[in-house]
Amino acid sequence: MIVLKELATAQDIKFIPREYAATKAVIIGQEGTTEYLVTPTVESYYLVLNAIYQLTEGQQYGLVVYNDEDVIYKDMIFCTNQEVDEYTINKDEYKQHSSNNDYIIV
Repeated sequence: MIVLKELATAQDIKFIPREYAATKAVIIGQEGTTEYLVTPTVESYYLVLNAIYQLTEGQQYGLVVYNDEDVIYKDMIFCTNQEVDEYTINKDEYKQHSSNNDYIIV
């Protein structure tokens, strides 16, 4: 799974494709499908797509990369502004309740 942020600046998507040429990337989300015409770069074994992606925080998206009509890569994208190492689904929602843990055994 690829993790991206909700930003108005370009972000990189790095992946190992079936072939090292790509013409377009399609991101499929709940709001619809967005198509990006891409000019990838090759970095070691990775293909890198750099674009400004229109994503919403907390949403999952499908990613399909094409070389002409051939599918060369498929993956999922998750958009979050939290740091990946510290990610939690309960951010700013969980309220801790204190208790003295007293209980009665009958």
